[in-house]
Amino acid sequence: MKTPIGVKGRNNPYGDDKVIDACSIFGMMDQQGRSMAGRDVVEAMTNMNERTNGLGSGYAVYGLYPKHRDQYALHVMYDDRKALEWGSGFIDSEFKVIHDEEIPMDRSHCKADAPIMWRYFVDVNPDRLNGTGEEDFVVQRCFSINTSEKGAYVVSSGKDMGVFKGVGWPQEIADTFHLDEYRGYLWTAHGRFPTNTPGWWGGAHPFSLLDQSVVHNGEISSYGTNRRFLEMLGYQCTFQTDTEIFSLALDYLLRRRHLPVEVVANIFAPPLWKDIDAMPPQQRNLLRGLRMVYGGLLMNGPFSIIFARHGLMVGLTDRIKLRPLIAAKKKDVFFLASEESAIRCVQADLDRVWHPRGGEPVVASCGNIPASTNTVLVMSS
Repeated sequence: MKTPIGVKGRNNPYGDDKVIDACSIFGMMDQQGRSMAGRDVVEAMTNMNERTNGLGSGYAVYGLYPKHRDQYALHVMYDDRKALEWGSGFIDSEFKVIHDEEIPMDRSHCKADAPIMWRYFVDVNPDRLNGTGEEDFVVQRCFSINTSEKGAYVVSSGKDMGVFKGVGWPQEIADTFHLDEYRGYLWTAHGRFPTNTPGWWGGAHPFSLLDQSVVHNGEISSYGTNRRFLEMLGYQCTFQTDTEIFSLALDYLLRRRHLPVEVVANIFAPPLWKDIDAMPPQQRNLLRGLRMVYGGLLMNGPFSIIFARHGLMVGLTDRIKLRPLIAAKKKDVFFLASEESAIRCVQADLDRVWHPRGGEPVVASCGNIPASTNTVLVMSS
């Protein structure tokens, strides 16, 4: 595969040294669906700059395209003008393009090798489906672009949402993409400290497929097993980082298998076998069955993640909580973060703050926007 732009010379400059608990994650959602500016999210991320090294940051925003809420919003990263020409031609041949434009960027804030960023608002032509579901059609075309070796990479592909990410500090990426001009009811964000994988524009978080996004702190030592399991189901890993596994696995488990979030949590971070064996028969049989059917998606290694879809934001850590995650609420606004200080710097007076237990999802829904999955909503206490 063609080497992505920005990979060369962008890997961890600290050599073999690792920073324990590095990477910062943050999520913020108005549970009544009211639109919020991104300044608080950027401030919270900047508060955690010690957890990143400037080689990757990004934001996912939900509810930012009200004029095109019914179209798929494809955010595509291009190495050069030749790649842009190819990608635009491919998208035009596969979709009905309602509108497309370059994503506004202030490149004075960028580090070197900033790619071309373009967005397309598209409909799916029913005559192109040939028995394929509409969402599966979009996923397949995204994989076609990402594996084309033409220098084109789909960053996000959901409706009324978008991902903005790149090589830089959180404030730099926010300034690069003019995020002060966007509003959304749900924001997730990430500051990256790459250790095992390249620090390049496409490798920054969030990772997204359709309307789902994920940000991740940690590392997945089971990546090979997880990747093989997903590739047998038709998924393709194209961004050279272990976090991509989460976005693909969530698409499979939530969208295709329609599993509740609490079940997905028990697949990613199941209890230890000794604890399963001590459980009541019904619970024990369920967890044993999940381990047998979905064992290839057990995420081994330290992690904390925040993932989101329209109407839903979820936080989850590994089963022994080797990476931090804090949850908080202020009236209708729900927060998740790596550090309580990040939440306090934008909302000092909180109604509730708590530390979710390892392997147990903390879930928030939006009352005015239905969650786009069959989800059992639970709140950890």
